[in-house]
Amino acid sequence: MASIRERLLADGTKTYQVQIRLRGKKPIAATFRRKTDATKWIQQTESAIREGRFFPSADSKRKTVSEMIDRFLYEELPSRPKFRHEYKSQLNFWRKELGHLRLSDVTQFEISAGRDHLSKVVTRRHKVMSPATVNRHLAALSSAFRVAINEWGWLKENPVRQVKKLRESRGRTRFLSDDERKNLLEACRSSKNADLYDVVLLALCTGARRMELWNLNWSDIDFKNQIISFKHTKNSKTRSLPMTDESLQILTKRSKLRRLGTQLIFPSKKDPQKPMDFRAPFERAINESKIEDFKYHDLRHSCASYLAMSGVPIRTIAEILGHSNTSVTVRYSHLNKEHLKKSLDELSKVLAS
Repeated sequence: MASIRERLLADGTKTYQVQIRLRGKKPIAATFRRKTDATKWIQQTESAIREGRFFPSADSKRKTVSEMIDRFLYEELPSRPKFRHEYKSQLNFWRKELGHLRLSDVTQFEISAGRDHLSKVVTRRHKVMSPATVNRHLAALSSAFRVAINEWGWLKENPVRQVKKLRESRGRTRFLSDDERKNLLEACRSSKNADLYDVVLLALCTGARRMELWNLNWSDIDFKNQIISFKHTKNSKTRSLPMTDESLQILTKRSKLRRLGTQLIFPSKKDPQKPMDFRAPFERAINESKIEDFKYHDLRHSCASYLAMSGVPIRTIAEILGHSNTSVTVRYSHLNKEHLKKSLDELSKVLAS
């Protein structure tokens, strides 16, 4: 038998406490912010009990979300260095949101409420958090649950899998116009950061992601065959690209002025074992150039857009950018009108024959 009790918190917020009483067993309880969620939970839980699927383990009734997150950060995160900073920030949000709950009490409705909370958060850029960022928060929490299920045996089901992700935008294709590119490179050339021009021009020549480029070592450069190898990639697979004339010129110049005690091509001035962070000088160059709505990552979009407008096939662009499939690269296809026209002209010849 199930019951719902409405409670009023000190700040005036309503909560709904649910109990399902089973003969010969302790009541099953949960708390929700919305009555509709409480009702859905009752229906799903009672159905799971009837079908024999509701068997919370001893650990799930004893361990909390905070304990799961702490163990995940301590044991699992070191093996995922590329996501360390991002995961830590995302899971800290969930610790504040759900950390007090026992794992057996976490439901899709509590996580959905957290998702809705995230979608209203205003970021440091004074914009509402994007759906893609909200979904990455859900993915981080799901990873922690997955490890708790598969590795630690703390619970049997991942509640995040039942939570609907937000619909993401198609993706940015913001790229520099000819005038914008000229103005930005001029601002970078006159920047107080003497390395900014080189790193921005290399980004435009290679389409490399931020940390792929900033983490480049001299051992990644093959001057004999004129090849650049990016090893710090998103999918952990080395990607090699032939140098353009501009890339070769920049790297040859820098090779004659290598900083001692480091293999990094762009070492930090404070700690030569760490890469330089170009975000602040890049922002200043963007402001000086009076370029609107342009981020560092858009240098990568600019490279891809220039390739598309030059008639380079989508599969080739995907290979250059390191996309595992072309579904992401297709966003640039609309820029290649001439290539599409040639393909349609070829089709017309076939149909007319």
